This record gives sequence, C-alpha cells and structure tokens, in this order.
Amino acid sequence: MAEARGIDALIDSAVAPLTEFVWDFIFFSIRLGDAELPLIVLWLVFGGLFFTIYFRFINVRGFMHAIRIVSGRYRKPSAPGEISQFQALTTAVSGTVGIGNIAGVAVAISVGGPGATFWLIVAGLLGMSTKFAECTLGVLYRREHPDGSVSGGPMYYLQRGLEERQWPRLGRALGIFYAASMVIGCLGIGNMFQSNQAAAIITQVSGNAFLIENVWVIGLVMAVLVGVVIIGGIKSIANTTVRLVPSMAVLYVISAIVIIAINFDKVPGAISAIFVGAFAPEGIAGGMLGVVILGFRRAVFSNEAGLGSAAIAHSTAQTDQPVSEGYVALLEPFIDTVVICTLTALVIITTIYEPSLSAGGVSGIELTTRAFTSTIGWSSIPLAIAASLFAFSTMIAWAYYGLKAFTYLAGDGRWQDIGFKVFFCFFVFVGASVNLAAVIDLSDALVFVVAIPNLLGLYLMAPIVKRELENYVP
Repeated sequence: MAEARGIDALIDSAVAPLTEFVWDFIFFSIRLGDAELPLIVLWLVFGGLFFTIYFRFINVRGFMHAIRIVSGRYRKPSAPGEISQFQALTTAVSGTVGIGNIAGVAVAISVGGPGATFWLIVAGLLGMSTKFAECTLGVLYRREHPDGSVSGGPMYYLQRGLEERQWPRLGRALGIFYAASMVIGCLGIGNMFQSNQAAAIITQVSGNAFLIENVWVIGLVMAVLVGVVIIGGIKSIANTTVRLVPSMAVLYVISAIVIIAINFDKVPGAISAIFVGAFAPEGIAGGMLGVVILGFRRAVFSNEAGLGSAAIAHSTAQTDQPVSEGYVALLEPFIDTVVICTLTALVIITTIYEPSLSAGGVSGIELTTRAFTSTIGWSSIPLAIAASLFAFSTMIAWAYYGLKAFTYLAGDGRWQDIGFKVFFCFFVFVGASVNLAAVIDLSDALVFVVAIPNLLGLYLMAPIVKRELENYVP
C-alpha cells in the first residue's frame, strides 16, 4: 500500500503542473459578487438557451414525438445504421447516468442548498435542445463503411459540416482537436473516476476486510467485465445497455421513490425549500447567483449536453432521417437530470438535509448513502448495486467514445481497435487500485475542453440543423 501511494505521489507531481494549467484555463471564472462563474459553464448554458429559442422550444414540443420514435413506431430495419434508435438511446444514457447522478447532486445540495435543484432541472431542460442539435448532425455527417458499420460524432460533423459551410481547414482542425482531447479525456470521467467511486462504495457497504486491503481485485474484475462487453463493438455494447440501463434506472428510481414515500410528510416542505432556495437563499454559495451557477454547473457536468459525446453513440442508430435521432436525444438529459438527479435531491432533502450540512465534511456519494440508510438501514445495498451498475455502464459507453475518437486520428484497423480497448481496460484497473488525482483531474478537464470546439461548430451549423428540421417528415 505504501509503495502504491509512493507511485501515486510521483506521477501526480509530474502531471500536476500541466493539470493545473489546463484546469485553470478550462474553468477560468469571473467573480460576480460573492459567486464565481466558470466561463465554460456559461458557454454550455448559453448554448442550451440559444438552441432552445432557435429551434422554437423543440425540447417541449418534440417530447411526445421522441417517445413515439423510441417506441419503434417509425422504425425502418432497412435504414442505414448498426443499432436501433432505442439501443442508441440506452447506450448514450449509459454514458451520462453515472456516479455523478448520485454523488454530484449531493455536492450541489450540501454547498448550495435545496435551491440548486431547481436550476439543475432548468439546465437539464435547456440541455435537451443542445443534444437535439448534436445528434442530428451526428447522423447527418456520419461515415458509413463498406461493411455496414458507421463512425460518427463531433469530429466527423465538425470536419464535414464546416467543409460544407466552406471552412474546410477550420473543420479539420477542430475535429482533430476534439478527437485528441476525447482520447485522453475518456480515461477520467468515463473510466478512472467511475471505477474508483464504484470500488469505494463496494468496500464501504460490504465492509469486507480483504477487499478493503486489496481494492485492485475490484478493479481487475471491472476491467475484465468491461473488456468482455466492448470487445464486440457497438452492437455488443448496445445489447448490454438495452438490458442494463432500464434495469439499473428502475432499481434506483424505485429505491428513491420508496425513501421519498416513507418521508412523504416532508415532501411539501422539500418542494417549497427548492423553490424558495432557488430565488431567495441567504448566505449560501454566494447568494442566489451562486446557487444558480452551482445548479447549472452540476447539470451540465451530469448530462454532458454540449460536449458532443452522446452524438458518437446516436450516430450508429438505424435511421435515414437525421432529425429523428435528434428527437430521440431529447430524452437523454430528461432521464439523466430531470428524473434521476431530481429524485436524488428529494431523497437528501427529505431525510438528512440541514443548512449546516456543508460544514460537516460529508458530501458526494457518502452523503447520498447516509440519506438512504437514515430511512432504511439496508438500503445501502441496492444503492451500491445501482451505483456499481451506473459506473459500469458509463465505462462501456465511454470506451466506445474514446475508440471512435482514436480511430478518427489513427485510422480504422484491427490493431488500432484492440490496442485502444486493452489500453482503456488497463486504466479501469488503475482507477480502482490507485488514486492518481492529477491524472484524473487532467483527463476531466480535457473532457470539458471539447465543449469549446463542439459548441462553436454547433453555432456555425445551426442553420443546417434548422433546414433538416423544416424538411423533416416522420
């Protein structure tokens, strides 16, 4: 153990200067009163607001149509693509529904109070419009291979879409920048962070002395399981997520609803606290502005709207109408943020929340676990299972995202495919076994840096998306 900590410290000290530089650049903030506004959050939220207005509230008026598409009403088995639109949705949802839905919401509430929940929901609703634009372009500019497989995502629509708009050099440069950042970035938020937090909750709930002393065993098991799934490509991933995502979501949702139902007498007060705290907090996280920023920040970090990652999965959907997949993508932030994150918030607020909570030094997944167990002592077990499934599903989705970014740079080929998957699984093992804080921080920062070229491209190609929407016939 001491040797592992020594390796951690050595690697962290080597990477820390670069990490600090990238982190400060990406999360550069301007001070507004007592609150700090990270410009990357403003960039992401403004994108959601812009696309919501530009597409005439597609997030609201397109919701029921999205459900009809996912139900298979308009399915065309002969359409190009590798997986069904429902499978594409579950794969993308598996990439966003992760530990952050459990731990991140707890952080927001412990620091910003119940009011942060309101702005988290607002940001999730706005993010639906951004996902619509991303995934429409993902299908429109995807690359179809002779064997029927496809490759798509921001690197492809940035290159091909901006070439269509007469900016070929800009498109190619942004595509390369996006792909390179995603290759490194996928190792953090979609890999090491997930395996690390899953290992933490498994050891915490089980209390097994062997696992506590040998966390690498958990990492090894997760790495093998991830490898078994991703070796078969997107079809194997989709076949897994189409079963896993509904199961884990139902498990978590039912567990949360049971806790909320037991504390039903506190629900009216919790809802009141959310609305009052959203507009009139006193001395929490820099006042109202601070709570708004905190809620928006947690939402955009949770549902990844504006990062373009989900478009990589949605690009594989079987459809000959790009806009139809844009509609399907509307459901993703709704499930991730409006439903799951809100339930997490209500569990915490109706059980253990009090204004002095942030001073207690307990936050993240430990806080959510305490909220569940405060009502039902054994509820930490289904929570641990759900959290582990969340982490696993996120890792297999992000393995595909990273692979497509890598092959965009290195070219398609058997050895490129196998090499990246082995590389990814190794870091699943590393993430659970050691605590490379600086490496994880660096990769997380690089995930969010992709929002800069992605949103820039979305703004420039917004007229193309609008044209497709206007010409769309179900």
